[in-house]
Amino acid sequence: MLEKLEEAGCPATERFFNVESCSEAVGGGFRLPDGVVICSNHLSAQEEVSHALTHELIHAYDHCRGADLDWTNCEHHACSEIRAASLSGDCHFKQELLRGNTGFRGQHQRCVRRRAELSVGMNPHCKGPGRAKQAVEQTFEQCFADTAPFDRIP
Repeated sequence: MLEKLEEAGCPATERFFNVESCSEAVGGGFRLPDGVVICSNHLSAQEEVSHALTHELIHAYDHCRGADLDWTNCEHHACSEIRAASLSGDCHFKQELLRGNTGFRGQHQRCVRRRAELSVGMNPHCKGPGRAKQAVEQTFEQCFADTAPFDRIP
């Protein structure tokens, strides 16, 4: 992902990565202008850190390539969350099994929708009954199909 960010014109230096103790029950975040935040108090295994880093770097990639990306726009945010959940490993079969989600057919898409809705729902601009779900549903097909910078879902 770091190579892909650089190719897109947004190289990430050491200062782009921050490790913090986070009050929210999240593994990380993408925060402008700071960059990627990893929550040391919510991640306990290397695999969790790797998934969180990849997830947040996908947001950074989306921000880099989208000159008009507006994180206060629920649909824009939903699109990046859909892509990050799908492409980062958040919804790999093993992860879902550990969460107790054991469906086979369509499980990846259900996971992506669920996790994107949770993330968008944390955006203060996307509060309100059903707003996060609406944004995810409205953007799902197009954003799920966008696997850049990968050729396919890893």
